[in-house]
Amino acid sequence: MRVEIWSDIACPWCYIGKARFEKGLAEFAHRDEVEVVHRSFELDPSRAKGDTALVIDMLAEKYGRSREEAAAMEANVAANAQSEGLGYRTEGRDHGSTFDIHRLLHLAKARGRQDELLTLAYRANFAEERSVFDAEVLVALAEEAGLDADEARAVLADPEAYAEDVRTDEREAAELGANAVPFFVLDRRYGISGGQPSEVFVQALEQAWKDRPATALTTVGGDAAACDTDGACEVPQS
Repeated sequence: MRVEIWSDIACPWCYIGKARFEKGLAEFAHRDEVEVVHRSFELDPSRAKGDTALVIDMLAEKYGRSREEAAAMEANVAANAQSEGLGYRTEGRDHGSTFDIHRLLHLAKARGRQDELLTLAYRANFAEERSVFDAEVLVALAEEAGLDADEARAVLADPEAYAEDVRTDEREAAELGANAVPFFVLDRRYGISGGQPSEVFVQALEQAWKDRPATALTTVGGDAAACDTDGACEVPQS
């Protein structure tokens, strides 16, 4: 069974949702027969390369809130991340174009190191003092994931390298009706939107495995926190 996950490095619910999915997958009896493929989805595809801003400032502007209110929003998301055992910095993180990161993730996919790089990129973006919008940081992360540093640097230097792969993923997301991430698709039959609890993923995996002859894409699980195509990320109220 194949599970495809559309996500963006800038999306905190993708970071949290990946951890919850992996917990659910660990409980699934047929986990060794599941192929996980990560797909590209840019929350802010119109943002220019090099145009970065502090996350707190971006949130304040987007939602028309004060910096104090934006900081409180970040703290709420941080609490959700920490409940899953994830690190999360609420101050000093930056926000920018994720197109280059997605291109590098496609290189990692071609080299069989996609999940490794994605995990490192999430950790760098949300938990560490490392900007994933810096090319040399991305090269270092690629090397840590087991990729060749020179090859990674060459991909970043060529704006066309893996660009069509990113665009193809994004077109497929639109065709499937995905307008928020994370978005999980099981064998192109079942869709799960948002950072659902791990038990929802267990249920969905079991249902998809049992009903493998099914053909139509069916949504399972209720509404859950996600980041949509205008870059807005839902923040549950505690």
